[in-house]
Amino acid sequence: MWNRFAALTAALIALNYAPFSSAKGNDMTPTSDAQVHYRTIDIDGVSVFYREAGPKNAPTLLLLHGFPSSSRMFNPLFQRLANRYHLIAPDYPGFGNSAAPPPAQFTYTFDHIAQVVDAFTVKLGLTHYIMYMQDYGGPVGFRLALEHPERVDALIIQNAVSHEDGLGPLWNKRREYWADREANEAALRENLISFNATKLRHLGSSPNVDLYDPDLWTDEFAFLSRPGEVDIQSDLFYDYRTNVASYPKWQAWMKKTQPRTLVLWGKYDPSFQVAETDAYRRDLPNADIHILEAGHFALDEQPDQAAGLIDQFVRKIATRPHA
Repeated sequence: MWNRFAALTAALIALNYAPFSSAKGNDMTPTSDAQVHYRTIDIDGVSVFYREAGPKNAPTLLLLHGFPSSSRMFNPLFQRLANRYHLIAPDYPGFGNSAAPPPAQFTYTFDHIAQVVDAFTVKLGLTHYIMYMQDYGGPVGFRLALEHPERVDALIIQNAVSHEDGLGPLWNKRREYWADREANEAALRENLISFNATKLRHLGSSPNVDLYDPDLWTDEFAFLSRPGEVDIQSDLFYDYRTNVASYPKWQAWMKKTQPRTLVLWGKYDPSFQVAETDAYRRDLPNADIHILEAGHFALDEQPDQAAGLIDQFVRKIATRPHA
């Protein structure tokens, strides 16, 4: 563990990063001129798209997106952090610009998605990384962490749930779907995949709707409307029940290993409740936890604050090794 954090520290020193500054203290505005590369790689016969930027000798941030987004959701971080850190953001199979084989050819479960992302990290030679997990990125990331804890230098959790404390009232209908898929398929598709649901997923109860670019949900709804996409997403969401069943296992891992953790939580999220942050505090008493004036996709509304907190966190863990 000491060697791991010594390497992080050495990377920051070698890159001669000066501490950021702004009128708002920890906030960061877009300043990165680092070139973003848009690449694809074959993983077990599936074309996986990913974005990559930043110096490869800097600490690596593996950015795991949520539903129904893609690596595109991390553009605000690429614009602010790519001069300082090595950023890698894949699209899962069935999402964004990755291949979307039909369910008859690819089993859409979180176990399988995590296996693809695991193979992706191996093929790219990522032996250590700080893992940013948002929404679906949580179930994918926790599977990676339990399978390869030696690779995970730290966690950044942004509106990703691993306790039932965080599941709000919207999940009642979703639980009915898990109990009887056939009877509840139509209701689930309306609840999860409609245009209104896609828009609400961004806005939630935020009073700051003028900070949101409507292209976000318009583009996501266009993605969900692609031929075959609704079948892919309903299969994957049906498998979400396995995540809830895995919560005790993930919690036990956190309590035992006490990974360095930054929690960023958009308080206007309609699906994942702020109470989840108290649950993380129980498991990870030393975690840095920040409640943001934002919704489910906090980078939409508070990109400067989020990037500043991430930069501060990475610097801190690089100069203060884990016990």
